[in-house]
Amino acid sequence: MPGSKEIRSKIKSVQNTRKITKAMEMVAASKMRKAQERMRSGRPYVETVRSICAHLSHATPEFVHPFMVSREVHRVGIIVVTTDKGLCGGLNTNILRAVLMKMKDWDTKKIPVQISVFGSKGFGFFNRMGGRVVSHADHLGDSPRLEDLIGPIKVQLDAFSAGEIDALYLASNDFVNTMKQEPIVRQLLPLSDDQLERVDPAFSWDYLYEPSSEVVLSDLLLRYIEAVIFQSVAENMACEQSARMVAMKAASDNAKSLIGELQLSYNKARQAAITKELSEIVGGAAAV
Repeated sequence: MPGSKEIRSKIKSVQNTRKITKAMEMVAASKMRKAQERMRSGRPYVETVRSICAHLSHATPEFVHPFMVSREVHRVGIIVVTTDKGLCGGLNTNILRAVLMKMKDWDTKKIPVQISVFGSKGFGFFNRMGGRVVSHADHLGDSPRLEDLIGPIKVQLDAFSAGEIDALYLASNDFVNTMKQEPIVRQLLPLSDDQLERVDPAFSWDYLYEPSSEVVLSDLLLRYIEAVIFQSVAENMACEQSARMVAMKAASDNAKSLIGELQLSYNKARQAAITKELSEIVGGAAAV
């Protein structure tokens, strides 16, 4: 059994660790509320743009945008959203595992994959595993800005427009609630009727286009794709703070339990030392 001094040192170390995890839990809780507000405020815009795109795509049957034309898939691009920092439970592990499973399926079909990554954790992971990373952005801060995301997004969109890839996917964590974050890999391009929620022809809208339907649809679909990716980054940040708060709370609770166990061991060691000293005193007195 370790001595009392060693146990006291270990208790102090665990107490210091618990102070840190408790502080991180409180900081994550504060940031989580702001991240959730930012995430929820962006959802109406994405839904509105999706609705407009659905109406426009149905109202101009004579023009079909390249983003809506299905192709035979020979090459694939994927945009992966991860965090910049760790200590957020299995958030990054879950999304990276889902991406790897998807990449294994493509590998069995001999389909090459090019990757764009948001977040330091994903960028480091794909560099270590030898993935083909064509663009990335990290250190986005607590408040993501669209101008920081446009560059990596444009690399993939240009590749799709040029025929270098035939499908584009988005992998990110969807915020369900504080305790649950769901990793999802969804197809981003080409856009399908299900993604745009195509409207009933009986209730379609009619438009006058200036300068042309092609220009309007091109700009609007581009804004839609950017909005979807920006919303995914915002949701991932809300997921990050929620997962970190839960992980730090679990760490604080475990530290508290460990302190209790160490305190019990310390009391036993101290009692054993006192008993030993008394036994020595009694034995010495008896010898005299």
